[in-house]
Amino acid sequence: MFSRSIKIAPSILAADFANFGAECRAIEAQGADWVHVDVMDGHFVPNLTFGPAMCAALRPHIKGVMDVHLMISPVDAYLEAYAKAGADVITAHVEAGPHIHRTLQAIRGLGKKAGVALNPGTPVEVVAELLDMVDMVCVMTVNPGFGGQSFIESQVAKITRLRQMIGDREVHIEIDGGITVATAPLVSKVGADVLVAGSAVFKGGSVDNPAPYGANIRAIRAAAEAVLG
Repeated sequence: MFSRSIKIAPSILAADFANFGAECRAIEAQGADWVHVDVMDGHFVPNLTFGPAMCAALRPHIKGVMDVHLMISPVDAYLEAYAKAGADVITAHVEAGPHIHRTLQAIRGLGKKAGVALNPGTPVEVVAELLDMVDMVCVMTVNPGFGGQSFIESQVAKITRLRQMIGDREVHIEIDGGITVATAPLVSKVGADVLVAGSAVFKGGSVDNPAPYGANIRAIRAAAEAVLG
């Protein structure tokens, strides 16, 4: 069932790469709503991360939503592989190819929820003709490629405009980049409901000491909810 309640989606880009399965179990046990998987190709963005085989290996360790963010170009050729790997939500970038409408059709055709992502330099208006065929719009609040970057505050105005454009459609607004206790309220106040956080969730904890993950998730959620009516 669709809900605009705040959802925390830890990015495993900030997790212990040698313990991904255990890390996914730990963050879910500590209150994570979704698990966010950042797929990067070293071409569309300057980093290399996870292929479909990694996602397939993670799937048995994730009880909830596997949120797969494809920062790759070309993207269409890989959609089926990530769908078969168990992604629940597949997000592609509007900048990754000339036919984002076709890409989103293909994701829906694979039986998955479709997301479209926007880089910081891309105006929100480019998704105006896509809002009736997506389940989520992801606003990048850092330039994609690496974790730990600082939040770009100019994107708050973009989120505000996006929320107005969405209206009563059942479309999530996801924010990816620089989410902390300090920045979460800035985006939740203007309509974001899925918050991707990496280092802000994983700092201070480990699979052997996961309690800090829970404390971090609760703190981000509380900060985001505190500004809601």
